[in-house]
Amino acid sequence: MLNSKDATEDATQPVPLPLDEELRPSPPTNLSQNKGVVKAAAVLAVGNITSRVLGLVREIVKSNLFGASDLLGAYTVAALVPMTLFNLITGGEMVSSSLVPVFSDLASKERREELWSVVSSFLSLATAVLLFIVALVYLFTPQIAWLAGARNFSDGSLTAVTEQMMRLATPAVLFLSIASILTGVLYALERFTLPAFTATVFNGTIVIIALLRPDHIDSLVYGLLLGSFLQIVLQLPALRDGRFRPQFNWRHPAVRRILILYAPIVVGLIVNQVAIWISYNLAILTGDNSVTYMTYATTLYQFPLGLVVTALSMATLPTLSQIVTAYHASKLSDTAAATARVQEFKQTLASGLRLVLTLILPATAGLFALAPAIIALLLEHGEFTPQDTAVTATVLRVYLAGLPFAAIDQMLVFASYARKDTWRPAVAGIISIVIYTITAVLLLPAIGLYSLMAADAVKHFCHTMIMLWLLQRQLGGLRGFGISTAIWKALAASLVTGLVAYGVGETAVAFLPLSGFVGKLTLVALAGGLGLVAFLALVRLLTITEVQMLHRTLTARLRRRNR
Repeated sequence: MLNSKDATEDATQPVPLPLDEELRPSPPTNLSQNKGVVKAAAVLAVGNITSRVLGLVREIVKSNLFGASDLLGAYTVAALVPMTLFNLITGGEMVSSSLVPVFSDLASKERREELWSVVSSFLSLATAVLLFIVALVYLFTPQIAWLAGARNFSDGSLTAVTEQMMRLATPAVLFLSIASILTGVLYALERFTLPAFTATVFNGTIVIIALLRPDHIDSLVYGLLLGSFLQIVLQLPALRDGRFRPQFNWRHPAVRRILILYAPIVVGLIVNQVAIWISYNLAILTGDNSVTYMTYATTLYQFPLGLVVTALSMATLPTLSQIVTAYHASKLSDTAAATARVQEFKQTLASGLRLVLTLILPATAGLFALAPAIIALLLEHGEFTPQDTAVTATVLRVYLAGLPFAAIDQMLVFASYARKDTWRPAVAGIISIVIYTITAVLLLPAIGLYSLMAADAVKHFCHTMIMLWLLQRQLGGLRGFGISTAIWKALAASLVTGLVAYGVGETAVAFLPLSGFVGKLTLVALAGGLGLVAFLALVRLLTITEVQMLHRTLTARLRRRNR
């Protein structure tokens, strides 16, 4: 673990903001009043909405065509390899922890040529490494499929199918990784629009290809390949001023800095991916289709997480990084300015956390209350049975215990990355993953598949507690910035929202003829709509200022555009 040092510390080292125990927080500012962040968050939110909606459509198509079949389980295991490699090499963690902070330092017009040189070198390095890894996967596919859990399928023919799809899917890691690097460049340049829709293109392509070849499970793999390639194509217009060329300038300080920042993240990610592979092995032991239930539930679980947190986190990361850069620029010459930057950093983080809490807690309550109804509406058709709905709903509900902690934790991790501190989140990740694995193994005999969801909730809780403890040690915490007040207000709003949605749903089922698609849609719309009305009433009654200010800011922007 790297520790904070004095002002002479090498620029390539992660330098967290210093702790000043004498600082007293000034009145909190609202992130929703920061026009730049709101604009970026709005763009990313739209991208997240469309990608999450198409992600749901993807799962709907999969459930209709393949239900919770063993073949779909084989595809899920096969797709695990390219996704694991992508997450380890150039996934979202690298974008947020290393690429955006380093590229942001080179994003000014004066240093733009240097930026293109660094990006070219990094792209060249990544491409060479990725091609080598793809070749290794082709050579050792049977062994890799065995490790991923294919050996645990009760039907031996599924192992051969898994290996075949794994070979076909693996080149996607190259396209996904290049697209991720381009996304990091565009985020650093604060060009959010096109990269915000890369996941939309990815999910949409899988849907289209699957519908074109509905009787072939490998259509999902072809969709994965084409969708990952189109992520690159989509972002190229926003990089028309880029000057990319093959080069291998590995000694450039920025390239070294990216690798140094990302090194501890890789350690944590390796442990995390090992835990995922263990979970797949454990899940298959409880049934060949268990990984399919996990996949369906995870898509619904990640919908509010992606919509609320990822948009705010990615929109806030460049702002937090710029605050840190300004802090270091004034650290030696102007103590008062440096102190002000520390406060500005804490205010921005606290405001983001307050807004996340007031949105994610009611969303969690509503999703918990309506889990069976939502899953029946979205998935229960074609090959997906009522029994599949019941199991998936229970899996989702157990997962939801960790959703609020996952939301808070993601904001804290992004704030740490903005300070170019990647070691501490990595160590926290290793500790939480070890706890996850132990918890899952201990609970497996008692509750089977659901042990993995319970362990996931424990993991998010532990990681959040560790990150809060680290924040307290490094920055003195966020006491006095309205976090506690936001929590109890959000909890009250969440309780009422969940109870209203659940009560309306149960009443509607008992007294109204709600069969078929129209009936299921009516049930979800009625219960969810009244739950939303209850939440908005609580926003007004409890004066939840974060939601009110966000609404006023977005409304004002829409009015100005319509003039």
